[in-house]
Amino acid sequence: MNTILVIQNLKCHGCANTITNKLSNLEGISDIVVNNETDSVSFNYENEACLLEAKTLLHNLGYPVNGEKNALTTKAKSFVSCAIGRMNG
Repeated sequence: MNTILVIQNLKCHGCANTITNKLSNLEGISDIVVNNETDSVSFNYENEACLLEAKTLLHNLGYPVNGEKNALTTKAKSFVSCAIGRMNG
């Protein structure tokens, strides 16, 4: 199955690198594409449990799905994730 999630706090290629790297470590997730222009990430997933795990991971990295709570602490996490993505990119 495929999904496209519109996420919050997506800023640059550093963010995209972190999201791609972390999601690819999840079992059952493949074909990850991050689109900075549309603030979205698309991927294939095997089942609903995989999708939920991916959404949770995105939230924990600081990129909650659009409509979810986006507290200051979540925004701060996205800056850390972004910096890590820039260093590893």
